[in-house]
Amino acid sequence: MGSVRKASAWLGLVDDNDDERYYDDDYSEGTEPGDAWVTDPRVKVATDVAEEKGRRIGTVTPDSFRDARAIGELFREGVPVIMNLTAMEPADAKRVVDFAAGLIFGLRGSIDRVSNRVFLLSPADTEIVSGDPGGRREDGFFNQS
Repeated sequence: MGSVRKASAWLGLVDDNDDERYYDDDYSEGTEPGDAWVTDPRVKVATDVAEEKGRRIGTVTPDSFRDARAIGELFREGVPVIMNLTAMEPADAKRVVDFAAGLIFGLRGSIDRVSNRVFLLSPADTEIVSGDPGGRREDGFFNQS
């Protein structure tokens, strides 16, 4: 029940019918236990297309150093990885950064700090485009003079 409806029921403006809030029967019609969602074969799933074109970015938020393996596996496949270390203890976060530094050194990648305790690991064949205002053309859209 929405907050306006609750307030109206509390004030006595509408009937409070808690038993009418859920309509489980409407949702269960037409779905049999064996029915499964089938995608039209002509439709390509976004992840398939992204993988074919090499347009994937991995995001990993490790809880402990044990999760560093997922970072390494993605990066070895040539996938840029965003490491979010904000949920980790500082000592474990330092170990993961050291691990990432070894990865990028061994595979000739690069590491960029995105924000506090968030890093981007880029493979050697990935170009990082800066969003700095100095990189824009002077005659571009943002020049309003």
